Amino acid sequence: MDKSDLIQLVNRQKEFFNTLQTKDVNFRIEALKKIRLLVQNYENEIYQALFEDLGRSRFESVGGDTGIVMQELGLAIRKLRSWTKPKRVRTPLVTVNARSYYTYEPFGNVLIISPWNYPFQLLFVPLIGAVAAGNCVLAKPSQYAAKTSEIMQKIINENFDPVFLHIIKGGPGISEALLEMKYDYIFFTGSQETGKKVMKAASENLTPVSLELGGKNPAIIDKNIHLWNTAKRILWGKYLNAGQSCVAPDYLLVHEDIKKPLLENMKEILEKWMGQEPEKSMDFSRIIDAKTP
Repeated sequence: MDKSDLIQLVNRQKEFFNTLQTKDVNFRIEALKKIRLLVQNYENEIYQALFEDLGRSRFESVGGDTGIVMQELGLAIRKLRSWTKPKRVRTPLVTVNARSYYTYEPFGNVLIISPWNYPFQLLFVPLIGAVAAGNCVLAKPSQYAAKTSEIMQKIINENFDPVFLHIIKGGPGISEALLEMKYDYIFFTGSQETGKKVMKAASENLTPVSLELGGKNPAIIDKNIHLWNTAKRILWGKYLNAGQSCVAPDYLLVHEDIKKPLLENMKEILEKWMGQEPEKSMDFSRIIDAKTP
């Protein structure tokens, strides 16, 4: 898809949003139910794609991607009618004898740019929120998670009108082209460096944004802890998805009295989990790409 096609698609989404179809709560609920059914139908293909991209076991794929998506879908479908009801609030003195309400309105057309580390979850969760709120969505997954991007395109592009929901694959060039256009909201998950570019592009049109960016996460270990449980929990957080999580512990600040026994516990646990040759373990995910930071 070239730039002129992108511009046309964005404009068509704006036009569709202006028809007010997405403001209908029944329309939103039916769309969410359809997404839920599609995720269920393509479940095995999603797991296979995550395995090919990240070496993920089925257990990790459920816990880190599909399980979270299904939970979000269930919550939105159950609660959407109550979420969208106007809320009566106190009327200010200047408008005495009137009645006041909070009402919830969709933004319009939403751009979602998602990363490679949890490729299914981190595209579908914001998409679910955008659909539940009554928006149209244009989403761009990471080019590094190629197999998962393909199955996500299959789920959305083959089952929804692109004027409502559409997924576009491509590299940084596509992202740059997308960011040159005007949206009503942008949701980005990824690095701080790219997040700055997204914020800068959004500022040109005063577009509101949500940025979910990675950072550094120390774990502080006091001496008055249960060594074995502490070691297990730290290693679980670090080795989940081979450490490719924005909230994985980056380094430890450990009381000197327990440094040695903590390391001994960690070594014992790792060997128990991954064996003598962890590179052969089917429970240990893989780094997605040799060049990816």
